[in-house]
Amino acid sequence: MQLCTYNRRALLGKVMQALFAQDLDASDYEIVLVDDGSTDGTYEEVIADLRPSCALTVVRQRNAGLAAGRNAGIARARGELIMFMDDDVLATPELLAAHIRCHRAHARAICRGGVINVESFDELPRARYTWRNYSGAYFWTTNVSVPLALLKDAGGFDERFREYGWEDLDVGLRLRHLGVPSFLARDALVFHYKPAPQPSAFSGMARQARAQARTALQFIEKHPHWRVALATGQLEPLVWWSGVASALGWPRMLERLAGREDGNVPIGVRRWAAARFARAEYYRELRSARSRARGG
Repeated sequence: MQLCTYNRRALLGKVMQALFAQDLDASDYEIVLVDDGSTDGTYEEVIADLRPSCALTVVRQRNAGLAAGRNAGIARARGELIMFMDDDVLATPELLAAHIRCHRAHARAICRGGVINVESFDELPRARYTWRNYSGAYFWTTNVSVPLALLKDAGGFDERFREYGWEDLDVGLRLRHLGVPSFLARDALVFHYKPAPQPSAFSGMARQARAQARTALQFIEKHPHWRVALATGQLEPLVWWSGVASALGWPRMLERLAGREDGNVPIGVRRWAAARFARAEYYRELRSARSRARGG
């Protein structure tokens, strides 16, 4: 098991305890945890106090991005299989055992599990796979595993992806090109912390969307393939329409609506507007990055 963390002091303790409480013999798995330069006390107040029941390797590094953190973890992994999870994800007790069963049934393959979004780790729904948990991603590091040797054959993570997004899909595409199949393990379930965003987070949503647009362009430049265009929304009709909507003032209206604090706009409407403004910012940054790349 490999995961990276950055400024997750409030969640990481529960995340790690769930990994220590797996339905496996403690000698059958290890955890490699990379602290990617946390500044909120994650290491001092959480990681330093961990009492692992299985082998635990902790790597501390200056903030270098998720791809570099993943590679640091890969370099220290010793098992035949490596599973990736995020630091805002809570494992069910059967998670690792379910991944192992999947690999026994499908040798030399990717095994991906289901992700259940929740607003709190304190009150969890029943861990049951439904259509809402489906993801078409070939390799999504929220809940995925692969033989370590195959991952190394694919070259690991591309550390040029320093900003948010697409570094795991890049690995998945390279594994796919090597002929590695991907199978869904419906019993390999995790809970993903996805609370409804508060107004204080709206500006961060837009910043993240702009960063994701820059890495999306990087992704398609590396892999000029229809799968990448579809996954990242870089389809010419969508890009064209986003420009039309921008010229008509749609993003400005969304931004004003999301920012209304007079109590006349319900919080649900403000969240809706903030999400769509972030999407508009994604396409605005995408158009700008394309223009800069062309020298315009």
